[in-house]
Amino acid sequence: RVSTCRTAILDKPGTLTHGRPMLREILPAAGFEPDQVLALAASLERYSKHPLALAVLEAAQERGLALHAPDEIREPAGQGLRGTLNGRAVEITSRKHLLARSPELEPNLPPVAGGLECVITVDGHYAATMRFRDRPRAEGAPFIRHLGPKHLFKRILIVSGDRESEVRDLARLVGIDEIHASKSPEEKVAIVRALTAAAPTAYLGDGINDAPAMTAATVGIAFGQENEITAEAAGAVLLETSLARVDELLHISRRLRAILLQSALGGMTLSILGMIVAALGYLPPVAGAITQEVIDVLAVVNALRVAIPPASLTDYQTALSGAGDEHAK
Repeated sequence: RVSTCRTAILDKPGTLTHGRPMLREILPAAGFEPDQVLALAASLERYSKHPLALAVLEAAQERGLALHAPDEIREPAGQGLRGTLNGRAVEITSRKHLLARSPELEPNLPPVAGGLECVITVDGHYAATMRFRDRPRAEGAPFIRHLGPKHLFKRILIVSGDRESEVRDLARLVGIDEIHASKSPEEKVAIVRALTAAAPTAYLGDGINDAPAMTAATVGIAFGQENEITAEAAGAVLLETSLARVDELLHISRRLRAILLQSALGGMTLSILGMIVAALGYLPPVAGAITQEVIDVLAVVNALRVAIPPASLTDYQTALSGAGDEHAK
């Protein structure tokens, strides 16, 4: 089915980027120390599968900070992480969700900057902003460029929960004009449903928040194998985090569909011709039965061609090499 899709919807972290952000800086509020906030955040993040969790844990390990077991922890979809540590209520969330609930805190927050970020509150008080950086994949731009000419995608867009400045900057780098940023999982589902109603869609994502959107798309493609929920929701799972594997999936689908139609339509056409010949009296019953068996065998043998590996399942490497030459110039 994915070879019939004409709209490609991509999530940003882990698909067009490496999905391995690194903690760049901690901007603490008055009365809080960077290491203090980092230790609290890492104590919660070790129970989360959010892309930023690993970056927080790695930063805490590098600084040799002691982590504590939380008394209680919750992770509402798309709203961040909340928990209690040694009697202190700690929350890790986005700037958007914090200001929606407590707009009076806006003067305390640092100015918006490029890159990923999260904000931490302790006992309801703003404690710090953490800023991260994630690198876009070098293969992203040539992959996006070849989706239209090679796979007939007419519309390509990014739907992400990240801030608009970060998403727009990435879209510019890879050559995507349409973006939907700062979207909750529910908003993602609504967007995907609207797009799917207009044309078949392929949704590519790797996070737990992508699972409902994948289900709403014509075909959901899970990028990587770290999340069981996402894998269950997807129609296809790519175990290797490489856009070249996405291209292979598209070629496999197109080849499977072509062979399927050849066997089905070819077999039915030959059977109809055989019935016409038999009806005209030129094909006796025994010969007709043998002819039908031959037609069935031909259809099955043609279908077995899917087990024969073609010379190449992708033309993406050529596009990638060409992009590298162009970049070098």
